[in-house]
Amino acid sequence: MTDFISVVCYKSMRLVFFALFIICYVPILAQEGKPWPQLPPATPTGNWGDFVEKDFSFFSSVLDTRDAGAGFPKDNLTPRGLILNLGHNLWACFDTDLLRIACIWESEPGKSPVTAAALAPGSYHIAGQKTKDGQDFLPKPVGKVWLANGIYPGWQVGDKPSFTDPREPGPSKEEVGRGPSGQFHAISSQRPVGIDLEYSIGNLKITEWLARNGSDGRHVTRWFRVPPHAKVISVLAGISDAALEVLCSSSTDLKMRSVDGCQFVDLPASDSGMEFGISIGKHIEDGETTSHPHSGDKAATWPQTLTTKATLSEKPDAYVIDDIPLPVPNPWKRNVRLADIAFLNDQGDATGVTFDGDVWLISGLKGDLKEVTWRRFASGLHEPMSIVSRKGELFVFDRSGIWKLVDTDKDGSCDRYEMFCNLFSQTAETREFPNSMKLGPDGALYISKGGQQGTTYGKHSGTVIKVAPDGKSFEVIGHGLRQPFIGVHPKTGLVTASDQQGHYVPSTPIHIIEKNQFYGHLPTIAPKEVYAEAIAEPLTWVPHPVNSSGVTQVWLTDAKMGPLNDEMIHIGYNRPELFRVLMNTRFKRPQATIMSFERDLDFPPLNGHVNPADGQLYVVGFQVWGTTAKRLSGLARIRYTDKPRVLLKEVTPTDKGLLLRFNAKLDEKLATDPASYSAERWNYRRTFEYGSPHLKLDGSTGQEWLTASSAYLSQDGMSVLVGIPEMKAGVHQMRIGWGLKSADGLKAENTAYFSPWELLAFDAVKEVFGDIKIDLTPRAASTIAQAKPTLEEGLRLYQMIGCMACHSTDGSTVGKVGPTWKGLFGSHRELGKGGKSALADEAYLRESITNPSAKVVKGFEKFDTGMPIYAGILNESQIESLVLYIKSLQ
Repeated sequence: MTDFISVVCYKSMRLVFFALFIICYVPILAQEGKPWPQLPPATPTGNWGDFVEKDFSFFSSVLDTRDAGAGFPKDNLTPRGLILNLGHNLWACFDTDLLRIACIWESEPGKSPVTAAALAPGSYHIAGQKTKDGQDFLPKPVGKVWLANGIYPGWQVGDKPSFTDPREPGPSKEEVGRGPSGQFHAISSQRPVGIDLEYSIGNLKITEWLARNGSDGRHVTRWFRVPPHAKVISVLAGISDAALEVLCSSSTDLKMRSVDGCQFVDLPASDSGMEFGISIGKHIEDGETTSHPHSGDKAATWPQTLTTKATLSEKPDAYVIDDIPLPVPNPWKRNVRLADIAFLNDQGDATGVTFDGDVWLISGLKGDLKEVTWRRFASGLHEPMSIVSRKGELFVFDRSGIWKLVDTDKDGSCDRYEMFCNLFSQTAETREFPNSMKLGPDGALYISKGGQQGTTYGKHSGTVIKVAPDGKSFEVIGHGLRQPFIGVHPKTGLVTASDQQGHYVPSTPIHIIEKNQFYGHLPTIAPKEVYAEAIAEPLTWVPHPVNSSGVTQVWLTDAKMGPLNDEMIHIGYNRPELFRVLMNTRFKRPQATIMSFERDLDFPPLNGHVNPADGQLYVVGFQVWGTTAKRLSGLARIRYTDKPRVLLKEVTPTDKGLLLRFNAKLDEKLATDPASYSAERWNYRRTFEYGSPHLKLDGSTGQEWLTASSAYLSQDGMSVLVGIPEMKAGVHQMRIGWGLKSADGLKAENTAYFSPWELLAFDAVKEVFGDIKIDLTPRAASTIAQAKPTLEEGLRLYQMIGCMACHSTDGSTVGKVGPTWKGLFGSHRELGKGGKSALADEAYLRESITNPSAKVVKGFEKFDTGMPIYAGILNESQIESLVLYIKSLQ
């Protein structure tokens, strides 16, 4: 038989089933490097099956068909594509922005239908595999292209179709990711009837089904139901080498025409509507019927339920980590890279979304966690990293937009995927990730989108967006962000965001997002250091060695977390860590202080939520970017045990020094000893260069050490004023470390970071210190009384003076700007200059502390954050204590 495109009659036919599956594109904070070659289709390794599940109905992906071959459009790039599985190795890409069939192709048997250039499929079997930025290396169809369309709407009003893009261009006119031209509504699976696509052209709602015909699958039919319409409508079928023949329609003979090689059908005005089909492939012989590999009796897609049992921590600490195993292995050999969870009620029920596009229903998240059940609910989402539950509704944010997941027949599986909002634009840029989504107190959904752009400018790249509760409108509330991850206060609606250090982002910030302010990031393709807008500075900067990859924030409102209740927790990804963020509203300009709280997670966390069933904090994440974590993915509960822990509750910079408030009475001797505190400050420089050195206030490289002149304990014993001379407002970064104990002997040792944008005029009486005079006489560190050197004092100093920010004690170096201390003593060190080596004996350790630039280990000479010179700052006893501590780490 001769291949052709034909219009055929639709009279009584069953809708063709399919269910949703989508591939995605998420945050890679990959390092800059040479262009990457086009990646081949993914090859399964290990225990996981194929990324594209062949028995599922579709997935979604960017699809680059710009080099499909002679005669096909050269601009055919689809940022938001649904890849429909038609069976017999036939695939169709539906563009949800332009409502067109971008491509139909036949893949090679046993191979993936697209190249594994996207992040999710590329890293599915090999964790950590990255993608190149820009739009040069994107997923492409593998196999023979049957049909393709250019960048123009698939449906147009009038009998003279246009082959140009009617959408308003963005900053780059050549960018095709301009947002939707029509409205895509839903994709539904309703076995055995089939699956439908629903979309609108203006007010005209159209239903479309795609089906494979015949036993050999060499024929594809698109079926349509079009309501009454007053004007001629054109349906653009596409460009193909196949012949064309018009068969019939349910009401009027339809005319297939061709302009510039593109074949299309004119639908005349109709008072009653019409139903018809467009066939691609072999002619349908008499007696042949449409079919689909998934048609059959209605049944739940994934009926199996899996059970895991948590391991509860037995540590005697105030806060402990309970580990909740994920549902692996599973019957589908499916990797489970859990990105986010959303609690459904106060009974321990939740739902989780994976980076690979699956959604799971979870029960048993309460009490002893001895029976946690998992069941697959949905699939096919486009590299999502966030899920939200709103009054029984489920929403997932991916590159296609915000989906609402619906189980119409209540059988435990999603059978209708509604597009809640895709009004904002999405480019094919590999790093315009759907970073995060949070629920606001008024029901609005807040999303953040990646802003690294290597080829073109996108309309909404690097923005934070508020989507109206009904999904019918949106507003940009912040722009100029590199890779923002957000948090939203569940009661006040305050929106915060972190960002990633990089070009124009000197270190990790924590922002308040509001008023569509510009937050300082420019893409690398922009003119260097040309700012057209004022830059909104953050609540606080965080040193890159302390938090090299900040992600989301979560507020502990309505929690049962003891002294942490109502605080903000900031999540660190690169080195798995949770940070407490203390908001300070004493000033006209809000400030914040950040400090480490939990460092014992063995997987990289991405999101956190308070469970209404037990009031505890649950964190979840997966490994795909740079991280020190060894575990691929995890879910954990941070549990408060009711045991005491001494915590800093406030840091306020004043004209007399730093006011520190704690949640317990302090040991008076330690609290009033200036040697119990260490402080330093520095600035950053925002430039085109990646990151920034640490700069003294005079502009030279390094940090300024600040020696405390005095320390005073408040009358209630819970606050300290650390007297520091020459306090300055407007400094980018300040650090305060403390080594204290509570009045009943509990340790209180940590380091905090903040940006003192303003200084408070200290009032001793008002702050409950009594009528005291603050001594700000400059004091040399060497005058501090020396105690006997001990290992315990070395550990205290490691925490107090900030050594932990740059040097690990577990052997890890990722995210650190200094060598690990584990195994350091007694080792041979290869130096960066002159190719020499040195023995790390006691003399070497002493020299490295007092004069760190004397011998720099190879591989660390490039870092310019600047280690302070501790000669004259630490006394001999303190130096010896640090040496003892390092020697113990063998």
